[in-house]
Amino acid sequence: MADKPVKKFRASNIEAAIWENIKEIGKDKVSFKTVSLSRNWKKQGEDVWRNDVINLRKADIPKALVVLQKAQEELFLNDAGDE
Repeated sequence: MADKPVKKFRASNIEAAIWENIKEIGKDKVSFKTVSLSRNWKKQGEDVWRNDVINLRKADIPKALVVLQKAQEELFLNDAGDE
């Protein structure tokens, strides 16, 4: 994985970063990209920032979008009075 991402996208404390990766297969080097999705947060009462990160391959992104959309639908449609 490269030292710096190719591109970053941020919305408040959520960030997606695209990384360029190189893998050796035999004598050839193959380039592929991955995405890291991170959430920065500070625990209440502490002065330490924390960072949760998951790494996704290109094929994982549509699946993540589907399950996040379903979770959002559940929260907004069925738990509307919980806020």
